[in-house]
Amino acid sequence: CLPRLPELLPPPPRDKEKMRHPPRERDPAFIPPKCRVVTLQLTDGTPLRLALDSPAVAHNGVLAVDPLFLTLLVVAIAILAYIVARMASAPLQRLADAAAALGDDLQGAPMPVTGPFEVRRAAEAFNAMQKRLQRHLGERTQMLAAITHDLQTPVTRLRLRLENVTDETLRERLIADLGAMQALIREGLELARSAESAEQRAALDLDSLLESIVEDAAEAGADVHFEQPSGAVLMLRPLAMHRLFSNLVDNAVMYGQSARVRVEQAGQDVEVRIRDSGPGLAEDELEAVFDPFVRLETSRSRQTGGAGLGLTIARALAEKDGATLHLRNHPQGGLEAIVRWAR
Repeated sequence: CLPRLPELLPPPPRDKEKMRHPPRERDPAFIPPKCRVVTLQLTDGTPLRLALDSPAVAHNGVLAVDPLFLTLLVVAIAILAYIVARMASAPLQRLADAAAALGDDLQGAPMPVTGPFEVRRAAEAFNAMQKRLQRHLGERTQMLAAITHDLQTPVTRLRLRLENVTDETLRERLIADLGAMQALIREGLELARSAESAEQRAALDLDSLLESIVEDAAEAGADVHFEQPSGAVLMLRPLAMHRLFSNLVDNAVMYGQSARVRVEQAGQDVEVRIRDSGPGLAEDELEAVFDPFVRLETSRSRQTGGAGLGLTIARALAEKDGATLHLRNHPQGGLEAIVRWAR
């Protein structure tokens, strides 16, 4: 590169130069050419000079500061970032959906093994976990079924032998204990089957189901009334729902002397409320009664039967169909069971 001509001439007087050439503002979008000289000395002492010339660069200053251009650029970057984020999170969303569906239906279809290597590994591990859970539940149910079947014969023999007991009071006590043993075995098997049931879902009219359960209880002499229908139709398992609401109505009649059944619908949410007229429960007992084999002697007599599995089975059936079941003390008295589907 060559030095500029003014650098070869003697500098003019500073005042005359200002008068002759008034200073001009430099265009920030124009970068003038530059000449750089690099001086080196070789190992043998020979001096070496290199001249590096950088050409002039003219930027489009209008585009660099145009608000519309900057806005479009930011919008384009935001859209691209959103698309990339959605593509990256889609496999995680599928995994989360599969995990949520697994809690509702253990017998559901396995997760598709697609996507990048890490996603395929996660899907394979998830499917293997689902198979192990299915196998463990199946083994538990088979074991309980085998135990129940094997116990039927000796229990029947005991029942026949108890008829030969001459002491009538002792005989009645032994028969009652034997009946409690049979109920415990039967409810334990029902609890295991409630978690593994393969019953298919169908469109179910809640009002018709509850009306039939209430009519059956009323014909048996119970104080049961169906107060408020809603016309709600949900995709549910009919037999499982019949067991669920039968258990709740039976509990209300057995421990609260009556049952009032109503269905409420708010938007997409549906609630079935079953209220009794009993004394209710303490706040710390409202959740404890859902534990297996829990019976609260302060409000529930042992002579009324049951092995403490009714509410456990009811909650398992409700959760299997995507509902929640909880208890509360009604402000006007009594205990209220609420089955809620949040759509």
